[in-house]
Amino acid sequence: MQIISVDQRAREQRGVTICLAGFPGIGKTSQVRTLRDRLPKAIMIDCEAGDLAIADVSIDTIHGPSWEDLCDIGLILGGPDSVQASSEPYSQVRYNALIARPEYARLAAYDTIFIDSLTEVSRRSFAFAERQPEAFSHGRKDLRGAYGLHARQMISWLSRLQRGRTRNVIMTCVLERTVDNLGTATWELQIEGARTGRELPAIIDELIVLAFVNFGDGKPMRTFITGQPNPWNYPSKDRSGRLDLYEKPDLGTLLDKLINHGGENAH
Repeated sequence: MQIISVDQRAREQRGVTICLAGFPGIGKTSQVRTLRDRLPKAIMIDCEAGDLAIADVSIDTIHGPSWEDLCDIGLILGGPDSVQASSEPYSQVRYNALIARPEYARLAAYDTIFIDSLTEVSRRSFAFAERQPEAFSHGRKDLRGAYGLHARQMISWLSRLQRGRTRNVIMTCVLERTVDNLGTATWELQIEGARTGRELPAIIDELIVLAFVNFGDGKPMRTFITGQPNPWNYPSKDRSGRLDLYEKPDLGTLLDKLINHGGENAH
């Protein structure tokens, strides 16, 4: 057990984990452009092949990772789990084997990770889960077993990313409007399986919604909505307490405000 002093904690490099949610086409992926001086040490995990809008942006990229690849990425970024057995995906043994390979050693050097998107990551997790023995009962598919395994996988993966304290991790996610049998409409993250969507806000630092907002002049503009209550009941959350309810839709500026109190000593 290590006790970190007040001075040590103040000197720590600190990153932030963000889920950036919004409707399709609102410009979530294009937020990569706003990372500016962070781009040389940033990498994009492109799960959707939807990077046409930033084709001219100079950012290193991993295309089309499998669920197994994503687990390895989470392990390198978040570090090993000391209680996992050597055969488990986030074990010290697995970490040692990966970090010895040049591509994973290089991955460990990035300090800003942009994952596009959490919606697609969840689909890959479920596709993997439904092929595992737990997803079958007496030789037949068992959806309850598949969804249970999928939820545990996703929560473990998100928790790994959250533990990479020195890195900025930004995950985009589709926001969708759902209506229940009583006609009540709610906004939810488009993630395979209900449990991951429920637990994600408690794991990550920030849940930011990118949406058009009309501030009374009849000219809706893209805006970050960062917390609740908000007029639309978007599922936003700000753990830092440093953000206004409405923020300029500029991810680079938002990171400065979260990490460096408005940009002071920004890296």
